[in-house]
Formats: sequence, C-alpha cells, structure tokens
Amino acid sequence: MTIVGTRADLAAGYAECARLTREYGTTYFWGAVLLPRPQRRHVHAVYALCRLADDIVDADGATRYSPAATRRALADFRSGFAAALAGDPPDATMAAIAHTITECGIDTECFDRFFDAMAMDLDIAGYDTWEDLCGYMEGSAAVIGEMMLPVLQPLTPAAKEPARALGLAFQLTNFLRDVGEDLGRGRVYLPREDLDRFGATPWPGKVDDAWRSLMAFEIARNRELYAQAQAGVAMLPPRSARCVATALTLYSQILDRIEARDYDVFSDRARVPTWRKAVTAASILVAGPPRVA
Repeated sequence: MTIVGTRADLAAGYAECARLTREYGTTYFWGAVLLPRPQRRHVHAVYALCRLADDIVDADGATRYSPAATRRALADFRSGFAAALAGDPPDATMAAIAHTITECGIDTECFDRFFDAMAMDLDIAGYDTWEDLCGYMEGSAAVIGEMMLPVLQPLTPAAKEPARALGLAFQLTNFLRDVGEDLGRGRVYLPREDLDRFGATPWPGKVDDAWRSLMAFEIARNRELYAQAQAGVAMLPPRSARCVATALTLYSQILDRIEARDYDVFSDRARVPTWRKAVTAASILVAGPPRVA
C-alpha cells in the first residue's frame, strides 16, 4: 500500500502528532524521548490517533447533550482513518498515522477493537463488575499496548501480554485520577460491585473513610497490573526498554500522588510535575530500567 502525500505532508503530519503528544500525553512524550527519531515519531502517531478519537467522545456535552452528533463525528473520523489506510488520507496528520501503521506493520484489527470501545462510551455510563470494565478496557487500553509493540520491536512474542497489562495499568490510573472529570461527562469507571463492597460513592465528591478504602483497593489492583507490565521491559531492546520503563515509572507515580492527596480526586487532578518527568527520563537513560523486584 502507498500512502498518498508528499514528504512535506508526512513531515507536517508527524509534527502535529508530536505536538499532540507533547501537549496531552506528556508521559508518552518523555518516554519516547529515549527512542531513536524514527521510532519516536511512530509512538507520537499512535498516540495522536488515540487522542483525537478520545477527544471526540470526551468533548463537552458529547454524550449528555449531543450523542447523535458525537456518533456521527466518531464515524466520520473512523472513515477518514480507513481512507488513509486505503491510500487517500483526509489530512497530513492522518497520512502520518497511516504511514506509521504501514511501516511498522501494526495489525489493523487492533484499530477495529479500539474504535468499537470508543463507541461504547456513547452508550454505557458505568460497569457492574471488574470483568465488565475489563471488557471495555480490552479495546480502549490493552489493545494500545498491542499497537505500540511493533514500534518497540520486542525480542520475543512473550512481550505481548506485559504490553497489554501496561495498557490496562495506564487506563486504570487514568480512571482513578479522573473520577471527578468523568462524573462531569456522566460516566463512572469504577465497578459498581466495588463501590457497593466499600459502601462508597463518587457523586458527592466527598473523601470519607469508605472512599479511602475503595481507592486503596483500586490502587493495589493497579499496582499489580504495573508489576505484570514490568516483567515485559526485559523483553525489549535497550532503547525501547528505557522508553517503556520511563513511561511506566512516571504513570505509576500518579498513584503516589493520589495517595499523597488523601485520595482526593475531585478538587484537582493529581499530576507528576514536568521536572520530575525530565529527571526520571534522564536517570533511566543513564542507569537503565529499574530491575524487577
């Protein structure tokens, strides 16, 4: 397949993918800094596709006030992506994304699962069980680990499951960090069975003992996913290993920040400051990935 577009088009498209990653996916950005430039731009492209689709379903009022328009916008975006893969990209950014998928040999079936999961956000506001939530995260998170693997060039097929675990870990961290924001979209990504188990509820935005117990439980579950993902770092070439180790370390630090805020995820977003991201990336560049305990 030949992607339509000049070298200048691709350069402009990759520049936009890098901008989106730098602005919205800073953990991915700082991890990718440790990769050679060709691989770095592929990380940016995969992130950009996911970011642009996610922005459609997470826009203000997208599901509460204009679900039909949001559904059309997501369908149009998906059609533009399919056109790009067929050699007729609608813009330079999509040309770069399609170029990455082709050059890296990313299985396009991954994107079917991803877009199907994005559409679920237009119909489903919550999940009864952890297994139900994992069904959603299969397409919204685990599959992103699969998308990234061809970019990172693993040393063994066994790297697939840790990559999927890392996608799940990142997503669950987002859910725990963004409880307050998601409530504003009419969504709750905490299993109802867990809320019931601890007698907790997010709706008042109040941090009480029940909420602390619930969050401690979910954070422990999250850290188990990071431990599963950590085992895959050694299955990657050195520079890819440093990239993934940096992203894993930085994202998992968000959990530390949530704990330090006494589990308050309502009043403000828990963040890892930019200086710490830079220091972490530099430290892993020099010392290598942390060893698995």
